[in-house]
Amino acid sequence: MTQDEFLSLALRNPVNATLARELDALALPDAWIVSGCLVQSVWNALTERAIDYGIADYDVFYFDPDTSWAAEDAVIRAVEARLGVLGVKIEVRNQARVHLWYPDKHGLPYPPLDCATQGIDRFLTANTKIGIRRKGDGYEVYAPHGFDDVARLIVRPNPGASFSAANYAAKAARWKALWPEITVLSA
Repeated sequence: MTQDEFLSLALRNPVNATLARELDALALPDAWIVSGCLVQSVWNALTERAIDYGIADYDVFYFDPDTSWAAEDAVIRAVEARLGVLGVKIEVRNQARVHLWYPDKHGLPYPPLDCATQGIDRFLTANTKIGIRRKGDGYEVYAPHGFDDVARLIVRPNPGASFSAANYAAKAARWKALWPEITVLSA
């Protein structure tokens, strides 16, 4: 699957397209739509399901050196005010602050990051290491693992993640129940 094919399928989901446009308008620093909402939209297109089938939330990463909760909360509220009409759950996270809460929540170390794409690099699954954002009249795509696993409906662990086998197993089991066509590789 090419980048253009991936984008075409992911943007069939009108929430992804609207979210990309509105994030660009909000001008959040280093902001990306990431992970499952993109990959699962493509899976849905490939398996001929409703384009939003099984998508629990829409993830947005951005990177702002202000690591205060107040600053992140203000961004979350601004996104909600602008996009709440979509009626979907949007998870907005400042990647500059993840290292502050991740160890307590997941019991694993998480080094400070320098940009939002480093957060994408740390996803549990290699197939979801994808982000998109508007750039000019088009899109910028970050996909260091490429699109082959997405096209072939393969889920594999990401060796670069702060890895929890239990979290991987839970995520993979949820996805397998929703998309039985996928192949889950063991951790």
